Amino acid sequence: MASTFLSTIGQQFEGLKIDGDQVWLRPPRASDFEPWQQVRSDSRAYLIPWEPTWPSDVLTRASFRRRLKRYARDVRDDVGYSFFVFRRGDGALVGGVNLSHVHRGVSQSCSMGYWMGENYARQGLMTDAVKAVVSFSFEELGLHRIEAACVPENIPSRDLLRKIGFKEEGYARKYLRINGKWQDHLLFAWLSSDRGPYD
Repeated sequence: MASTFLSTIGQQFEGLKIDGDQVWLRPPRASDFEPWQQVRSDSRAYLIPWEPTWPSDVLTRASFRRRLKRYARDVRDDVGYSFFVFRRGDGALVGGVNLSHVHRGVSQSCSMGYWMGENYARQGLMTDAVKAVVSFSFEELGLHRIEAACVPENIPSRDLLRKIGFKEEGYARKYLRINGKWQDHLLFAWLSSDRGPYD
């Protein structure tokens, strides 16, 4: 059952901070534009194969403002929650985790996506961040099921999901349009009744 977080979500989410062991997470802010632009720009070639096609203006301040408005609307409507990931110690913005397609009623489910800057990959930071968001999803949002998907060739993402406790449930043909073409995906899920992310 969801905590009182949901009853006052408008006030609480903006100031929310989720703590992991190596990272902490919070909702994106306007002041994050420059570090976000830098890490995304530096990691462009690294990220493009695994993401939807980047619009030509994706790294502009105007595009970032539109992104923040969409994030705020998603929270207000209880359909999505986005977080930036910061490394402990120096506070560097290293990536992001998104909960989207939140469904209530008989489903109580969402989809999880994430990205990591190339310079911060393979250090356990995203593993820590995803664990923290899984706990938040079950304990604060009261969700029952978290789904995630990755193209089979994305071995780091596939291994991360398996390592922390997501169960592989299937294979979806031409599931999402990634980097300009429809691509097959491996499907994963984690239920609130599965082992916790810190077990």
